[in-house]
Amino acid sequence: MLNFQVEPRVAPPSVAPVQFVLPPELEAHQPAELRGMRRDAVRLMVLPRWNSEPIHTRFDALGDFLRAGDLLVVNDSRTLPGLLRARDENDEAVEVRLAHRRADDLWDVLLLNGRTHIGRAGMRLRFAKGLRAQILARRPDLPFLWRMKFDTCCAELLDLIYQIGEPVRYTYVADALPLDLYQTVYAKAPGSVEMPSAGRPLTWELLLKLKRQGIGFASLSLHTGLSSTRDDSIDKIHPNYDEEFSVPAETARAVNETRERGGRVVAVGTTVVRALETASRADGTVTDSRGWTKLRIHPDTRLRVVDGLLTGLHEPQASHLDMLSAFVEPKRLQAAYQQCIARGYLWHEFGDMNLII
Repeated sequence: MLNFQVEPRVAPPSVAPVQFVLPPELEAHQPAELRGMRRDAVRLMVLPRWNSEPIHTRFDALGDFLRAGDLLVVNDSRTLPGLLRARDENDEAVEVRLAHRRADDLWDVLLLNGRTHIGRAGMRLRFAKGLRAQILARRPDLPFLWRMKFDTCCAELLDLIYQIGEPVRYTYVADALPLDLYQTVYAKAPGSVEMPSAGRPLTWELLLKLKRQGIGFASLSLHTGLSSTRDDSIDKIHPNYDEEFSVPAETARAVNETRERGGRVVAVGTTVVRALETASRADGTVTDSRGWTKLRIHPDTRLRVVDGLLTGLHEPQASHLDMLSAFVEPKRLQAAYQQCIARGYLWHEFGDMNLII
């Protein structure tokens, strides 16, 4: 197994970005279950990669657009309740948003008072349940993040985080929701602070149906970090976070065998694309590997491994749209998004879905 940190393998963007205006009423405020639907009953836009019009259907019809011999690869990282509330030495309230776990007792974190970034080296924080932590230093490459050391670690620390934390949510989700609604059905090892949401509509019933069609299933882990710093001036430059990933040997083997047979590798989420392309060789094969990736995929990136992408609908100017434009020409992607807007598709982690294949 290889252990490495990968630098970006990209070409400079040479095409206009996807741009559109998202009406506020198309933000999904609740998951499908709280809107009276099954998870797998959300809408699905199927966008062929080459010169065909989008097809509008339901997510539970996914199998109609896959074929025997294809392989779905999912991100099985489990979502942590990554928002912790603390008090500093002066008894001032501090909102701590976990960003990336660096060791068993070390996290990169965002420190907030409302929407204002705060923090200083040496700051001591106390949480509920007797948990304490100390701020060590800023990250020099991402100075809005701080390195924080908890006074406990490992399983005990995770247990406390689950007891005192809340799921990270943004203003379009008005009400606090149970953590279970932020998990995929196949989630395993905890590590993501925001849900790997592309897999959320997959149910065991749908996965069994796909298996009976001869469609394969494999998993990897990429622990997702924060998607927003709560500062628009920072978010608009799309900071390039490093994220921890692991591609196990059985998944690498399944991907390579699928490609040898002529099947298609379909990534469930942009995180899976990032992990598989990081773990790929120049010949398009994948090796089992783990480490940290900073791979950023742009419209000019040559994809080595992934043939299709199942993903949500992304916000205007989002960096994820650059990745989608590596699969499909940006003008076609923009036109397809305009169709979704006209048809009332819902955005964000609890919204509708898009299959590019």
